[in-house]
Amino acid sequence: MSTIQSESRDQVPIVTVAPDQEKASSELEEAPDGGLRAWLVTIGSCCIFFCALGFANAFGVFEEFYLRHQLEGESPDKIAWIGSVGVFLQFLAGSIGGPLFDRYGAWVIRPACVLYVFAIMMTSLCFTYYQFMLAQGVLMGTVMGFLQFPALAAVSQFFNKKRAAALGIVISGSSIGGVVIPIALSKMLNGTTIGFSWAVRIIGFVMIPLLAFACLTVRSRLPPRTTTFFIWKAFREAKFVGLTAALFFMLLGAFTPLFYIPTYAVSKGVDPALASYLLAIINAASTFGRIVPGFLADKFGRLNIFALGGLASAVVIFCWIQAVTTAGLVVYSLAIGFTTGMIISAGSAAFTECPKDPRDLGTYIGMGMGLSSFAALIGPPVNGVLLTEYEGFLEVSMFSGTMVLVGGIIALFTKSATPKGLLGRV
Repeated sequence: MSTIQSESRDQVPIVTVAPDQEKASSELEEAPDGGLRAWLVTIGSCCIFFCALGFANAFGVFEEFYLRHQLEGESPDKIAWIGSVGVFLQFLAGSIGGPLFDRYGAWVIRPACVLYVFAIMMTSLCFTYYQFMLAQGVLMGTVMGFLQFPALAAVSQFFNKKRAAALGIVISGSSIGGVVIPIALSKMLNGTTIGFSWAVRIIGFVMIPLLAFACLTVRSRLPPRTTTFFIWKAFREAKFVGLTAALFFMLLGAFTPLFYIPTYAVSKGVDPALASYLLAIINAASTFGRIVPGFLADKFGRLNIFALGGLASAVVIFCWIQAVTTAGLVVYSLAIGFTTGMIISAGSAAFTECPKDPRDLGTYIGMGMGLSSFAALIGPPVNGVLLTEYEGFLEVSMFSGTMVLVGGIIALFTKSATPKGLLGRV
């Protein structure tokens, strides 16, 4: 009798643990794909991208303004290093921010929000090149990685079937910010007596409530997971390696219009204030270029839309110097905004196809986009050198268009290597 009781007691833990294991497994496999909490996370993440990448997308305004004021006498490629270092570091820091999210959840966003506002305020106090590089390039760029990549990973945990659409909405925040911020900056810098310092501070004050809302709403759905900052087995996966290479080449050329469209427009006789509005037009068009392809990616395949974005962007960049009138520049800005908007949105969604465990989403996104970020570091300055050397934009458009085209072709090859082949829905 005692033997039977002992055996029964030994079996009790098995009975109680099994349902918990089944529940945990269910949580990992199933995403709500909607609901109040999921959409609050999406909106909060959208606010992060409005403030972070939206501000980075306005660098063309700073480039043109610095050339005429604070950094007058400096070459375009030297000033471009400020923006390219910021873009590079935001993606590179994402290779740390993504895994930190997987380990500890969304708490990493809160100190990053404080540091980001601090970086903007420090930028408003800058007068010399190295000061702008440290505040706007190094500090701001690094903090962006700890804001954006945890936000992408958080949204990815709440969506599965609608993931690309949700990520498109999130990243469209950068396009909306890229409309509002350049127009506001251009108006304050060129149409008022506010001055540079207070113009930048006002933008910072506008961001504070948006980032506060993000701190309250962005959450993790899944339990934390102890993970390394690099999942080395990913480099044995053809899909991950191919997507990383494709995004690398696309980023070599995709940021060029955001950096140099205002400068190009001024060289064609366009008023500096109107030239800055072209940057807003690019970002307005990229709003649709990030949302619409997101919905299409869920229907037709995330890798398919990513490759299409690269090929379409290459064609438009090749046509850059054909835009010589104000009307032509407006139309061109709409086209380049829509096509390049597809790259970041569809690229983020494509990387979510790689991990088998959804708790690794932050690490995979951070790794892929972090490694690709080296292209964002060297692309704009290389184009600045071409601009200085040849004093024209033909070479700039040829170099950037070719790099993006190579990225689109690599994405197609990556797609063809999947089990569903080139024409399958992946």
